[in-house]
Amino acid sequence: MRYTNRMSSIFGQLFRVSTWGESHGGGVGVVVDGCPPRVPLTVGDIQRDLDRRRPGQSKIVTPRNEADRCEILSGVFQEKTLGTPIAIMVRNQDARPEAYAEMATKYRPSHADFTYQAKYGIRDWHGGGRASARETIGRVAAAAVAKQFFRQAAPKLEVVAYVKQVHKLVADVDPARVTASEVEGNIVRWPIAGGAAQVIRLIEQVRAAGDSVGGVIECVIRNAPAGLGEPVFDRMEADFGKAMLGIPASKGFEIGSGFGAAAMQGSAHNDEFYLAKGRVRTRANRSGGVQGGITNGEDIIFRVAFKPTATLMLAQKTVTVSGRPATLTARGRHDPCVLPRAVPVVEAMAWLVLADHWLRQKAISGSASV
Repeated sequence: MRYTNRMSSIFGQLFRVSTWGESHGGGVGVVVDGCPPRVPLTVGDIQRDLDRRRPGQSKIVTPRNEADRCEILSGVFQEKTLGTPIAIMVRNQDARPEAYAEMATKYRPSHADFTYQAKYGIRDWHGGGRASARETIGRVAAAAVAKQFFRQAAPKLEVVAYVKQVHKLVADVDPARVTASEVEGNIVRWPIAGGAAQVIRLIEQVRAAGDSVGGVIECVIRNAPAGLGEPVFDRMEADFGKAMLGIPASKGFEIGSGFGAAAMQGSAHNDEFYLAKGRVRTRANRSGGVQGGITNGEDIIFRVAFKPTATLMLAQKTVTVSGRPATLTARGRHDPCVLPRAVPVVEAMAWLVLADHWLRQKAISGSASV
């Protein structure tokens, strides 16, 4: 059997999403397959989350002017899902492929230009093509569908992500208490309003220097039931890790105590069980809500590290497609820090993992409820 070389753009088993499109092509979008029927869904439900991800929303993100207006092409009738594939499209309006002419012959440092060329023998050098973060529009749109499903299936389920760290600035925040309104209360999506101004100044200073910074996004999932996740290869934390490390610019993932557990002894790290109101609880939640790859009913808490944006307004050394030394001109529109716009993407991928495992659990047990 001959292996067919294709790009893997499909995520999930029962709640399956397939994203498509390029950064500077006609548009981007997603096909959602597996959403149950009769779920209320409108363009407005999807647009709310796309507005949180879109470019040009504040002074600290890319100035690319895209409204990111979505269109539902199939799978919805009279504002309810049909149970058939849901196709959602967002047309590109402010694409400027001519601005990337230099990249046709030069590889951008820390971008996927060289690796795509090495794999496929061809690449779309207009803004990175499929490697562009614009691809995440499809993920956010698909997650909006999942959220509508959970409004019926599990109305108490909540996913809140926020910027935990930018460069060396770290927010001292309790994941159990942070609210979505606090996160959306400032343009950097910093969970502590009083510290947002300092972070914004840092990002502005870095942008003025033509440079960029990275950081960490933390996410908390509340009111997830015990029992979600599969043993061994489809462990809940493994699927969360795959989902988060599939986000452009992500470089690391940890759940619960994460890498900090390496410096602890078992007697200090173990979560003691106790019974509260007929429910088994853990006292410390160092497991981050997952044990043995299966949720235990506690808050699911994980963190995703993001690198500094690879596109810089500084001249950089590189090589050409033919292998000759070259200098890349400083130009382009980019986020000096990807984290504010990555927050809704992290949330989106969390919703997609939850939806898939929820349906998988329902398939084997007949129910999944909080």
